[in-house]
Amino acid sequence: MSLTIKAVAERMNATLDILLPMPTGPEARVVEAMRYAALDGGKRLRPFLVLATAELFAVPEARSLRAAAAVEMIHCYSLIHDDLPCMDDDDLRRGRPTCHKAFDEETALLAGDGLQARAFEILAEAATHPDADVRCALVRLLADAAGSWGMVGGQMFDLRAQQNARDLEAVIRLQGMKTGRLIGFSCEAGAILGQADAAQRAMLRDYAQALGLAFQIADDLLDVTGDEADMGKKLGKDAAAGKVTFVSLLGVAEARKRAESLVADAVTALSAFGAAADPLRDIARFVITRQN
Repeated sequence: MSLTIKAVAERMNATLDILLPMPTGPEARVVEAMRYAALDGGKRLRPFLVLATAELFAVPEARSLRAAAAVEMIHCYSLIHDDLPCMDDDDLRRGRPTCHKAFDEETALLAGDGLQARAFEILAEAATHPDADVRCALVRLLADAAGSWGMVGGQMFDLRAQQNARDLEAVIRLQGMKTGRLIGFSCEAGAILGQADAAQRAMLRDYAQALGLAFQIADDLLDVTGDEADMGKKLGKDAAAGKVTFVSLLGVAEARKRAESLVADAVTALSAFGAAADPLRDIARFVITRQN
């Protein structure tokens, strides 16, 4: 497979379609909502990172696609819940009605729950890897990244950001939890599948840490300088809510400079992998030049 963001997105959509089959019973509505949220496109950055790191260790594509699907399901579940009226209360996501607008709040809540459960089911199945220890390592890492020490804790932090995140250190911690931890899993999952050594995994964690912050700074910049048609959602909500962001703290020019420096750090972290890591270098540069 040609490892481009477009090619990965196409393969990811096909994989999710298979892993989220439609039932015929009364549960069909919640699965329809799960599919609505998971199959609606997006950049598929996290699956790309899983597949790109897995290629470094010659992991069979069938296995890496399953791990990629699992983390994308977690990401999509988080977006469903983030968009709910009790959270960010958004009507649009990727240019379409959010899940609770297309269905209803109860169905959206259950769809998020369903995607979360399905993600761990996929990782635990033998098709993901024949070695149960490898599967357990993936489950544990994703649970840690998604839970109260990671994404969920970061969302709680964000909901109270006006009281708790008033300086750069706090914003870095918040975004490292809310966004960075799933990116970290995505960069390390391929190494776990390939049973890489501790030093190789540590280098990928360094890459992920820099990439995750660069990605969030780019998001903050787009919220200020982006186009709503390109983004497919309402912009300027952080500023309207009085939230402290990288841009509000650093300004547009300095925030962009910080993102570029982080990308350079991410690229440097991959030096030991040689040309095989070029797709990871390319995606690091992409995250700060994207328009959505």
